[in-house]
Amino acid sequence: PGFELKNVTFSLEEGYIMGFIGRNGAGKTTTLKSILNLVHPEGGQVMMGGLDFKDNELDCKQLLGWVSGAADYYPKKKLGTVVAVVRRFYENWDDGVFSGYLKRFKLDPNKKIDELSNGMRVKFALALALSHRARLFILDEPTSGLDPVSRDDLLEVFQSLVEDGERSVLFSTHIISDLEKCADLITYIKDGAVIASTELPEFVNAYRLVCGTERQLSHDALKNRIIGLRKYAYGMEGLIKTDDIPSGCEAQIMPADLESIMIYIEKE
Repeated sequence: PGFELKNVTFSLEEGYIMGFIGRNGAGKTTTLKSILNLVHPEGGQVMMGGLDFKDNELDCKQLLGWVSGAADYYPKKKLGTVVAVVRRFYENWDDGVFSGYLKRFKLDPNKKIDELSNGMRVKFALALALSHRARLFILDEPTSGLDPVSRDDLLEVFQSLVEDGERSVLFSTHIISDLEKCADLITYIKDGAVIASTELPEFVNAYRLVCGTERQLSHDALKNRIIGLRKYAYGMEGLIKTDDIPSGCEAQIMPADLESIMIYIEKE
């Protein structure tokens, strides 16, 4: 059978940044494209600002900024030419805001798209998405291909966008440090199904690493609760839900970070 999304449900309120995580092929891009009606799921509903997205697609897209990787359309055209076309589609296009992002991202409007590095193309795509007073920004791997300084600059942009409490950002990423720096919430998708959608600290605090000898981790009260048990030269280690830790546990319990949680869940 082919891949399918399975009752994917989550919500994002104004004023928050949500990271959308999961391994390659889990359904992140398919979900984002379904939200945008770029692919057409068999069922379900997308609501934006109280409106059914499918029934009010043009109005909703005026309020939405979308970036999927680097800008690669019209590669032989100058940035200024591309902007002149794109701006016509948006009622609230703001030349002043766009010019500000050109300066911030060090983009030359006289350069052609195919003269830009991959990172600069990403910045150009973001500048377009950020310049028509959108209320919701949906970004698929927006920091991919950027150097650490440029990534940090973009994360600052995301945080500034939501400061007024009227805009929100949903972005997928494989770069865990980016999530930890700026995301308020995460939605975690695995095999087409959402397994968690909550505040980032709450999700991380819901798990612990458990370490010990084979005897300690084979205890009946513990062994069936461990996720992704691994054997090392010094002993064994696995992941456990904080609420599943039995009283009197002899094994060592340590905090887990987001990356460790993902690795153990995916290799379960």
